[in-house]
Amino acid sequence: MPDRPDQVSAAHLPGLYRRHPWHGVALGDDAPRSLMAFIEIVPSDTVKYELDKESGLLKIDRPQKFSNVYPTLYGFIPRTYCAEECGALCSARVGRPGIQGDGDPLDICVLTERDIPRGDILVRAMPIGGLRMIDGNEADDKIIAVLEGDAIYGGWTELEHVPAQVIERLRHYFLTYKQIPGTAPVRVEIPHVYGREEAYEVIRRTVQDYERHFGHLRGADAERLGRT
Repeated sequence: MPDRPDQVSAAHLPGLYRRHPWHGVALGDDAPRSLMAFIEIVPSDTVKYELDKESGLLKIDRPQKFSNVYPTLYGFIPRTYCAEECGALCSARVGRPGIQGDGDPLDICVLTERDIPRGDILVRAMPIGGLRMIDGNEADDKIIAVLEGDAIYGGWTELEHVPAQVIERLRHYFLTYKQIPGTAPVRVEIPHVYGREEAYEVIRRTVQDYERHFGHLRGADAERLGRT
């Protein structure tokens, strides 16, 4: 141990520094079937929080100016990145060349029956499907998942288990949440709602993009997701 308090370092106190929620959190041993998700926003939030990529802290992006309410827990999957592979998959699926990833971690919506009052937390989630969203000419997929162990939603393993009204609520939110009355329409579309296996493929592609751009994912995690 150090002789003086001012000599304390991360080596002596490994819990002193918080891990970066994008780069410092592993997906988990059973990914992509079950994985860690970082929650930025909960339905009761009246402002939009998002990750500050440099510091790893949450920052306020903007107040919710209108009656927009996030329909689920909302955040991203650590160690994912939407870039070339993600964009190529979207291009292939919709038959439109030149789509690129949006340059952010992969977004995730997590269904739970519990009223979770705050974000800035990690949860274990099970992907069951997703929305293929295109914002301008950028792939901006939204993975749909259930909170692992949830009393109501935890047993759902396929998107077909989710009531159609819940899926439509998610579609409506993401098609309209950027639209401000009195301004020009925002070019957002959701051409596909897809199931679990396609969600797994989107996750794999964004892990590949993360490896290419950041190189932090190695070894067993990469092999589990089909990348050696």
